[in-house]
Amino acid sequence: MKYKKIKNNFKDNRGSIADIFYKKNIQHVAVIKSKPNVRRGDHYHKHTTQWMYITKGSLEYWYKPLKSKIKPKMKILKSGDLIETPPNEMHALKIGKNGNEFIVFTKGMRGGKDYEADTFRFYPTLIGSKKNENYKVKKKL
Repeated sequence: MKYKKIKNNFKDNRGSIADIFYKKNIQHVAVIKSKPNVRRGDHYHKHTTQWMYITKGSLEYWYKPLKSKIKPKMKILKSGDLIETPPNEMHALKIGKNGNEFIVFTKGMRGGKDYEADTFRFYPTLIGSKKNENYKVKKKL
């Protein structure tokens, strides 16, 4: 996981410009809107890298490297935050009390008919875990 607070690259009397990416190879972009207090994720990707740019609300981002013995870590993300999820990082999202909206940018398979092609769901959830669980991958449909 890499965290970045997006800052202005240019500012004048008309407003400002903040670069989210510069010279990145992105294959898919989607807007995800979530209702308050829901859970998302509980999966990992073997080959795909994702970046989430928070545009509204907040969320808890829970993560840990696949097959590691460490307990999951958590980072609170708010509007203006950017987080990178590399391949083989287990991740789960706990959406904040006012809901949430973010834009997800993907390098690799994720959109359209490939939406679940590189997604491997697991259980139990990372959210709230205080120890290293025995995670199991769910079978694909």
